[in-house]
Amino acid sequence: MKRPPFVISIQSQVVFGHVGNSAALFPMQAAGLEVAAIPTVVFSNTPDYPTLRGRALPPEFFSDLLQGARERGLPQRADFILTGYIGSLDVAEMVADFVAEAKAANPRLRYICDPVMGDTGPGLYVPEAIAGVMRDRLLPMADIATPNPFELGWLTGQQIRALADLQAARGALRIAEAAHLIATGCVLDDTGPGQLETVLMGPEGLSRHPTERLPIALPGTGDLFAGLVVAGLGRGLALPRAIETAQALTARALRHAKALGAGEVVLSEPEFRRALLALGIG
Repeated sequence: MKRPPFVISIQSQVVFGHVGNSAALFPMQAAGLEVAAIPTVVFSNTPDYPTLRGRALPPEFFSDLLQGARERGLPQRADFILTGYIGSLDVAEMVADFVAEAKAANPRLRYICDPVMGDTGPGLYVPEAIAGVMRDRLLPMADIATPNPFELGWLTGQQIRALADLQAARGALRIAEAAHLIATGCVLDDTGPGQLETVLMGPEGLSRHPTERLPIALPGTGDLFAGLVVAGLGRGLALPRAIETAQALTARALRHAKALGAGEVVLSEPEFRRALLALGIG
């Protein structure tokens, strides 16, 4: 029997709510992927609440987890590595070392870098040194990168207002020529009324993927989207189709959260779960 696609997912974890691995892990598993989840931070909840407990993993502890992954041969087995939020500079450097080692040991591995650094409104919410590691070390290794417009602007110094700005930012971003850039959450000067776009740029050219712009902003939306893209790729979808599937399922999760009056992304809606299981069945 063929083993399912295998993902190493390195990002945040919370006790309550759905961000980081707490948002991306379930969709990938429900779609039939095997996932090794390595936390970079463990918090009680997202920072949107009056209190926040927990912390970034101590460097020696995080290093020990990576060493355990190496001892189990996970880099050699993996089809994908997904990275997201990183809470300390030491951990960021170790993540970059680990990804470099894994790609050298496993040439078929695809690395998806979600540079979780900030957004319009809150601005940059990691130290500039961590954002610098993402720009200078992680993104150059990425096969797929998924920044939002704020992150893309910070990384390149390019304001994102039009399609030409995205194309200029793709040229300025330190990613490989063969890599794919997925610019998420774009509202450009020619985006249709009431719409939001994901713009895909790669060696094959450019494609635009509009979707309804929902009046809902919840923590973990980008983490869920990235996990769903990986789920789609793991189940054999072409990248444009994986993007559209991720858009549709993310919107469904957001609408369900709004209906419940939840302040978090909600992953329990029956049709959302059925769609993931159907993705796994193919």
